[in-house]
Amino acid sequence: MDRITSMTTFAAVVAVGSFAGAAQRLQMSPAMVTNHVRSLEERLGARLLNRTTRKISLTEAGRDYYERCTQILAQIEDADSRVSALTSAPRGTLRINASTVLCHGLATLIGDFGATYPEIHVELIATDRMVDPVEEGFDLAIRFNEAPDSSLIVRRLGQFRIVACAAPAYLEKRGTPRQPGDLAQHNCLAYMHPGFTKLTREWTLIGPEGEEVTVPISGSFHTNSLEAIRLAVVEGRGITMSQTYHLEEAARCGQLVHVLPDYHLGEFPIYAIYPHRAHMPVKLRSFIDFAARHFAEHPKWRLPELLPSRRLARRAG
Repeated sequence: MDRITSMTTFAAVVAVGSFAGAAQRLQMSPAMVTNHVRSLEERLGARLLNRTTRKISLTEAGRDYYERCTQILAQIEDADSRVSALTSAPRGTLRINASTVLCHGLATLIGDFGATYPEIHVELIATDRMVDPVEEGFDLAIRFNEAPDSSLIVRRLGQFRIVACAAPAYLEKRGTPRQPGDLAQHNCLAYMHPGFTKLTREWTLIGPEGEEVTVPISGSFHTNSLEAIRLAVVEGRGITMSQTYHLEEAARCGQLVHVLPDYHLGEFPIYAIYPHRAHMPVKLRSFIDFAARHFAEHPKWRLPELLPSRRLARRAG
């Protein structure tokens, strides 16, 4: 007899608790269910079930075999689902949660994804707190810190750095920092974030050899709005620390310049966090795979070696 069918039948008997119930679930005769279980026991040379007129129970060998059966059958079903996903069109609503810091950078990803999968409607919700995807009804979360709940699946999608930048007009007027200590003489516009208020007082930069340099900073403008800081810097009001995905486009069109290119404020991973599901929805699998390719290939997510930078000081006058 077919071994996979026999394993499926045995697992159904254990799950339902009776041969008759398994027969009804699998739409086969009780005699056929009995034959499949007997075939397994003869093949294995071990009794898997203890049978009485009122109930069945697993033997020690049966318990071990049942655990392995369920794992194997789940893997087979997952393989089938992956193949089916290649031929079925993903559709439906995909609810994504992302940290506020990352949300702006995800616009291009979601736009490209929507063009590729027009039958998927994306809802993107920004929160600074870590959410529970299961309890709050999200298909996945995109964060730069791992989930505290170990039952969730975490997949690394990419990374970004936080680097210093300023408008060319500001640097023409105030000069370009040659080394981290020079920042103390500049108007430093800082992002205010809960738990990171020290960023308004000092920046700890990481150098080319991994060394850390802490410098005091001061500035005329602090905010928790990334867009407000970006506009202020583009207007030539000071130097700020920016995520590389914010800087890339502005740098390429000449609005901003990457300063102190040998230093950065930190490098952070980007994670997809989602519930463990034996049968991942096609829409979710499609998005995660698409996002991984996007973060690997799109220039805005590359590390900043390719960004225009200014290494030499330029003084006004």
